[in-house]
Amino acid sequence: MDKIPLTRAGFDKLDAELKHLKSVERPAIIRAISEAREHGDLSENAEYHSAKEKQSFIEGRIKELEGVISLAEVIDPTRMSGAIKFGATVELVDEDTDEEKSYQIVGEYEADIERGKLNMKSPLARALIGKEEGDSVEVKTPGGDKAYEVVKVSYV
Repeated sequence: MDKIPLTRAGFDKLDAELKHLKSVERPAIIRAISEAREHGDLSENAEYHSAKEKQSFIEGRIKELEGVISLAEVIDPTRMSGAIKFGATVELVDEDTDEEKSYQIVGEYEADIERGKLNMKSPLARALIGKEEGDSVEVKTPGGDKAYEVVKVSYV
């Protein structure tokens, strides 16, 4: 199977979530199911069905996180330089509006566009890979074509 690239921060966040699910959420939901069982008839017990549904979600998320972590390849961006690649923090200027944006190119499991973490499989990230400071990039987006200039590339 293919390795899943993650930054150290992304790996640590997923690992912390997994530990929390196993040590806090799982025992809490087991207690909730046990309490709901004590209320009698399970066929009409909404608390029981709600708790079982939550348990199913938690167990699914645990399996997903264990799979990602087992395939993770932690990449340290501070040891990189040069053209844009995984882990790069890129400052861009929208060539139409002069709006400045900054993104770090990360793996899909740590992507969070609101926090400036750009999925490496996104159209913008794919267009940026291999570019350098001063290059222009054109990207097809759902809202139409966008053009950006790469202002700065850093590996923090």
